[in-house]
Amino acid sequence: MTFFVIGLSHKTASVGLREQFAVNASNLVARATRLRFREDLDEILLLSTCNRVEIYATSHHGTGRVSSLLQSLCDGSADLRPPTYIYEDLDAARHLFRVTAGLDSMVLGETEITGQVKKSYEMARASRLTGGTLNRVFQKAFRVAKEIRTRTFIGRGATSVGGVAVELAERIFPHDLSSQPVMIIGAGQMGEACVRHLAKKGARSILVSNRSFDRAVELAGEFGGQAVRFEDCLTAMARADIVVASTGCPDTLLNCEDVHEVMVKRRNRPLILIDISVPRNIDAEVQHFDNVYLYNIDDLKEIVCANVHNREQDLALCNRIIETGAVALLNKLNSRKEPGEEEELQFHSGCCATVVGG
Repeated sequence: MTFFVIGLSHKTASVGLREQFAVNASNLVARATRLRFREDLDEILLLSTCNRVEIYATSHHGTGRVSSLLQSLCDGSADLRPPTYIYEDLDAARHLFRVTAGLDSMVLGETEITGQVKKSYEMARASRLTGGTLNRVFQKAFRVAKEIRTRTFIGRGATSVGGVAVELAERIFPHDLSSQPVMIIGAGQMGEACVRHLAKKGARSILVSNRSFDRAVELAGEFGGQAVRFEDCLTAMARADIVVASTGCPDTLLNCEDVHEVMVKRRNRPLILIDISVPRNIDAEVQHFDNVYLYNIDDLKEIVCANVHNREQDLALCNRIIETGAVALLNKLNSRKEPGEEEELQFHSGCCATVVGG
């Protein structure tokens, strides 16, 4: 049996390509179930975040048949050849450990990814898509991530996409964020991270809009902000100098007509739009409007690079922790099974990593 991961990430694909493969959280189990039966996989877990789409699975057939597995997630074009990577066995474990600890993220050491992996794992486990092998692999990944958080300072600086978005806002308004009205569209994990960072930076005028108004009220109330009903979003946006879009909606929420309407109400005062959603929530064409400045998640890389430099000294220790954990997992999975225990995966130290496509 082979344990493998096939995926694409911010390192191999632009946001425009990633959003074509993104899977909404509500569809993860259904899509994974279809893939499992269609490809005759033993176990499967589907991970989809703003920076990556990955399929973790075990198979008795090896990886010869799965090079195009990711393509089936793309509804737009069956002929699209994404630049994917495939890791097997020990390399797959190393990759998962790096992902879970935030070492493979655009924001080195980000903390949100651990929660996203846990959520995807719990959904797959509850739906019985995982078994003896993936359960052990992912549980070990969470222990390794915790050890890295405990023993290193890899999480210093902006450790989430939301935090980096706030850093970008500070660069645009370097004097004082407290005087700049800010609006967050989406009160999920990343939206909440944005609000927390804004509050720490002294922002006093925070508007929170969400499809669930109760959730918007809850988050806004925690930080002295104001909740905005989703249908009133455009009206309220005219009051904001900075708008951060962070929702799980697969469709465009702000198109050119919407932004034009907002700019008329603002009398063409500058408007900063930061879209950290994948798929993107704001039409890319709005960046051509005068006094509208649009940034997507790939535009945050400059800030990320600066933060990476400050944490590189901890990478050596992180890599040692990952290698120790991966080897320990290999030994565990290759050990003689106990009576009545499920057949376990045989890892091979001579595993392979393959990059496919553009």
